[in-house]
Amino acid sequence: MQGGCELKKIRPNSRVYCRFYTLDTDLSCLRWEPSKKDAERARLDVSSIREVRTGKSTETFLHNGPLLEHLAEEAAFSIIHGDEYQSLDLVALSADVANIWVTGLRYLLAHPSIIGGAGGGCGGIGGGPSDGGSLAVEGSLGSKMRSEWLAAEFAQVDEDGYGIVSEDVAVATVCKLCPGIKEAKVRLRFKEIQRSKEKLTSHVTREEFQEAYCELCTRPDVYFLLVQLSQDRECLDPQDLRLFLETEQGLSLATTEGCWELLKRYEPSAQGRERGLLGLDGFARYLQSPECQLLDPEHLGVCQDMNLPLSHYYISTSYRSYLLDDQVHGRADLGGLIKALQSGCRCLELGVTDGPEGEPLLGVDYGPDISRHHHHHHHHHHAPVTIRSALEVVNKYAFLTSQYPLLLYLCHRCTPGQQRTMAHHLKKVFGSRLYKPEALHVSLGGRATTLPSPEQLKGRILIVGKKLPPEEEGSDGEVSEEEEEIGGGGPLAGRRMTIPGEEELGVVLVVPPPSQPRKLSLHKELSDLVAIIRTSSRSFYAQRGSFKQSQQQSPPSSPSSPGSPIPPETPYWTMCSLGEGEAGRLTSESPEDLVMFTKRTLTRVRPSSVRLDSSNPNPQGYWKGGVQLVALNQQTPGAMLDLHRGRFSQNGGCGYVLRPAVMRDEVSYFSAHTHGCVPGVPPQTLRIKVISAHNLPKPQGSGAKGEVIDPYVVLELHGVPADCAEQRTRTAAQNQDEPMFDETFEFEVNMPELALLRFVVLDDDYIGDDFIGQYSVAFECLQPGYRNVPLLGLAGDPLPHTSLFVHVAITNRRGGGKAQRRGLSVRRVGRRGREYVSLRHTGIKALDEVFKQASAPLKEATDLREAAQCSTASFKDQCGLPTVAKLKQCIQSLATRLQSPEGAMGASMVLREGYPCLEPLVSLSEATRKLLSAYDTMITAQKQLIENADGVQERIDQVHREGMDLHEDLSRLCEKEGLKGRKLNKAVESFTWNITVLKGQSDLLRGAKMDSLDALRQLALACEACGLTSSTSTSANSFSTAELHYSSHPTSGRRSSSHGNGRV
Repeated sequence: MQGGCELKKIRPNSRVYCRFYTLDTDLSCLRWEPSKKDAERARLDVSSIREVRTGKSTETFLHNGPLLEHLAEEAAFSIIHGDEYQSLDLVALSADVANIWVTGLRYLLAHPSIIGGAGGGCGGIGGGPSDGGSLAVEGSLGSKMRSEWLAAEFAQVDEDGYGIVSEDVAVATVCKLCPGIKEAKVRLRFKEIQRSKEKLTSHVTREEFQEAYCELCTRPDVYFLLVQLSQDRECLDPQDLRLFLETEQGLSLATTEGCWELLKRYEPSAQGRERGLLGLDGFARYLQSPECQLLDPEHLGVCQDMNLPLSHYYISTSYRSYLLDDQVHGRADLGGLIKALQSGCRCLELGVTDGPEGEPLLGVDYGPDISRHHHHHHHHHHAPVTIRSALEVVNKYAFLTSQYPLLLYLCHRCTPGQQRTMAHHLKKVFGSRLYKPEALHVSLGGRATTLPSPEQLKGRILIVGKKLPPEEEGSDGEVSEEEEEIGGGGPLAGRRMTIPGEEELGVVLVVPPPSQPRKLSLHKELSDLVAIIRTSSRSFYAQRGSFKQSQQQSPPSSPSSPGSPIPPETPYWTMCSLGEGEAGRLTSESPEDLVMFTKRTLTRVRPSSVRLDSSNPNPQGYWKGGVQLVALNQQTPGAMLDLHRGRFSQNGGCGYVLRPAVMRDEVSYFSAHTHGCVPGVPPQTLRIKVISAHNLPKPQGSGAKGEVIDPYVVLELHGVPADCAEQRTRTAAQNQDEPMFDETFEFEVNMPELALLRFVVLDDDYIGDDFIGQYSVAFECLQPGYRNVPLLGLAGDPLPHTSLFVHVAITNRRGGGKAQRRGLSVRRVGRRGREYVSLRHTGIKALDEVFKQASAPLKEATDLREAAQCSTASFKDQCGLPTVAKLKQCIQSLATRLQSPEGAMGASMVLREGYPCLEPLVSLSEATRKLLSAYDTMITAQKQLIENADGVQERIDQVHREGMDLHEDLSRLCEKEGLKGRKLNKAVESFTWNITVLKGQSDLLRGAKMDSLDALRQLALACEACGLTSSTSTSANSFSTAELHYSSHPTSGRRSSSHGNGRV
């Protein structure tokens, strides 16, 4: 800072000037040149600086947002100075340079005593491993704690007490204190130190040990964050840590006692633990701990409702995971089954073939039209796996990872005799765990309406397969056999298939067409064990065909559109199995029909038969269509399996994840290919700052490249088409294993329940095998704040001590539309420019009269929500903070402006009708009065929302109830209006749209009220913590009453907008 650097100065008229800024040697003022002003005017006294803000948060940036979009947010900062809180808005050449200026200026503000003294008072600010200095400021409390701790650690290995240890001992000690650091890197640093001192010995002194540790193990990103939080001591006390947890980590219920526990758990120094202080190393350990991982700890256990029918869940499904190699030459191995079960799979496919001596074998059967000679020729030297041994493995590992039901998907063409043997094995091995088909009816009191729930079926194994019709008598019978498909082009028989990658060799597989429809002989003993009947796509088309036929005769109660009930011709105990290509066509051509079909019928998608290499399709394409079971080759690593693991890492990894509500509600509107907002689902904005990566390994197979890698990070968002996006950081050239990125990315998420986020770290310079690590997580599992992202290898195994460090912010979680840009645009949106949700005209007079009643309450609901949202955004803007900031941060900023030099506050909080209001106590500046006015406007908007939400919501719910009552008479109403064909479909689609909107808007208003109550509680607590209460204005008793008032509205059953309302 004293050496100076070039910064871009931004003027209110959006002009950009390049200036060279320096800090005087006595630390008293900033100077810049060139300037039209004389030298004495081109300066800013450090003593006049009020605060230093990061990012584009001042009026200058907000007014000229579109003109300054090319300037990086991470490199921008503003210096607020003078009694009128003027701003000097600057943009550095990089985020690192901005961090140095922000950290240094904040340090000077926290240490006013050193201003005007010698330049050496700033110690090593900004110094780091790159320039041979330590990041820690010498003389600070945190620095002293660290020095004493390292001295104590060195003394433990200095057995002779001479103050020196061998290089090997010093290297081992550093590696123990800093897990994940490479031994070669530490050894090289010691040798460099010895070489610089021209030492002839390899022994290490205590000072050299401390120097090497501080240079190698100090994380600049954590240091800059710690300085911002601790201000002057470079360590955190329980109050500092609690403030960090509340304002950054989203833990609004953090307690001081819990913070003490964290301090004792992660602080390595004895002095820090005794005094309740968390130093740099302890803070780094905490940020790298499981408590700060990206995945919400709530999802480490089962946290979703498990009492709904099986069809309401996505189910983790395996496809021939017992094959070691490809689908043609692969031999069966029990290890694949074990791994699939240990990973949480709840549906296993077992292929069974006839074996010698009447014992069925585990394997792949290609049907009677494909010779198996080629298959057996390639692995006849390996011992075959009997189905009994496979069942014993399944029984052993079935419920070690998850207690919820296991579906065993049987594929076989065995002779009746071997089927009977298989049935005996199933009963003998599984015993009471085997769920008998008749129990399905008994568990539901004989009512065949829906499938049982996972909770009802805990610890049970259900067989999925072919079943003889009830009229079949005797021990044997025949059932039609569904033909396998290749891609999306129809049955396998009579088609030519080119093996992928071998087109130039002309390798094809030709399957002769059958002379007649295939029949499968089925033994009754095996048939009786089947609990869920396997069907083909014919059940889907039959249902849709019955709808069309009924439309021609008379209008049904619910035709082929969202919200239609399943006809009785499709039994609820069936599982529809679709080929990859056919399922893709259905999600593209009939997305609404498929979602409706899956509301009560289990549907499974298997990989295409052309995937001889056991590769996997993209499961997201089928999940968005409502398909519950997307079968993947669990033995084949890659991006598709990563997404699968990300989806099922939630809900405790139990293998069952609730589908979105729009896929479960009886009447709802949803299309898998929606390109806009989903009715009733609030879109959200995800903002991720990729800060750094740590302990990155070299890509596999890159041994010849050397030690240097050039990493970059790709962020992929998977979901509905409107949500799919991909962004990447710049390449950290030759930055080895500890790159710094400091780049922020923003994603719009229209369907949060379906969205998946995938981080991929790649080596930019490596050709062919550039994969380093990845991590996939469901959007609903993201935690806000500073988080570590543990990276996984290609096979899904954790990479030791390897992670990304990111900051996550999720906004507009309860809003009624897309999040707007920060700035004046948020405040200027009035009622005229506001977009109101509208209901569709159905063409049915009785329905339209009912839905017409919702127009006024829907408009009022939008006004209430938007007023609260916009007033809160305006208050944050006035405080100079981004929309992702917490209200406690805003009160802190407000308190700083209200505090006089003597420490007295210029305003005090009082409770008016239970709401925390601020009353001025002295004459305030114009800028401060504007800020208090914005606060009053926010409180008024929150009050209006809280007091009117219930009445408006009840009016919306009343219209919803009346609409659902008429749903039962929909067939008669359509017939009365003479609606047929396209008009009929349009009417029903409009009806389901309206019902979905009404339910969604009611939920949004309920959530907005809960958020407002939580906001008032945060404001009251923040005012007390910042000294804005007094004995005369607010007694302890009245505050307790206020707190009780705010918390008297339970928030159970919903996720707070703070997205992390946990208790520490």
